[in-house]
Amino acid sequence: MSIEREGFAATATGYFRDLQSRLCAAFEAFEPESRFAARSWSKPEGHRLQGGGESRLMRGEVFEKVGVNVSHVWGVLASEARPQVTGAAQSGGEFIACGISLVAHMTNPYVPAMHLNLRYLATSRAWFGGGSDLTPTFPVAADTADFHAALRQACEGFRPGAYEEYKAWCDRYFYLPHRQEPRGVGGIFFDDLAMREADGGAEFAFVRAVGEAVLEVYPRIVARRKDTPFDDAAREQLLVKRGRYVEFNLVYDRGTRFGFSTDADPEAYLMSLPPLVRW
Repeated sequence: MSIEREGFAATATGYFRDLQSRLCAAFEAFEPESRFAARSWSKPEGHRLQGGGESRLMRGEVFEKVGVNVSHVWGVLASEARPQVTGAAQSGGEFIACGISLVAHMTNPYVPAMHLNLRYLATSRAWFGGGSDLTPTFPVAADTADFHAALRQACEGFRPGAYEEYKAWCDRYFYLPHRQEPRGVGGIFFDDLAMREADGGAEFAFVRAVGEAVLEVYPRIVARRKDTPFDDAAREQLLVKRGRYVEFNLVYDRGTRFGFSTDADPEAYLMSLPPLVRW
């Protein structure tokens, strides 16, 4: 690995930690009593994976379960995991990775669940990936429009056509083939976005813009829907919808598979699973 890439991972992790703190503060503002509990983890000296992270989890009245995790790890990927990661074969499995992952499962069925992931990886090359999507049980056109408008603005500041490309990618990615249905109402998804400059340049600026867009738009949607009356039937429908979420994350999700392949912290990469679910 080059010194530049190692140095940049620290820079990116600094942003992810700052965003983590601001997201947690925004979510805590909705809760009368609950606060995030922080848990740090790290791998022991001599393990093939080094580094660690901080997981923050809150269970409250509005947010039934929300996790906001940051990690910064490096080491050597297992041989069976290398084909999954761009450039890992050429680097002999050596890699650096850092990122932020957020999943919010809401108590009220009329408040949509939301996911955000932003990451930087370096093997024989360096790149960014990530995305964000909205998963309502009862879709509301205004919420969907606001969410997509925020992501469109972040994309348009990066390059023309990025929103259309990454939205279509999201629609393909967050799809359950065995159910023949989308996971939610979409968002954006991107991967293997090559870092062309040592400081991340336009690509890192875009990654930050996505984080800021989600921080701005999602609390507005939560505030708009959190007091909507609901009955047991609506709550039941929410729990069934969560089953689809579990199916996707355990079968198809790249982040979950990457977590298993690196032998990182299982509580962190399984944070996306909801507290209650039905099939």
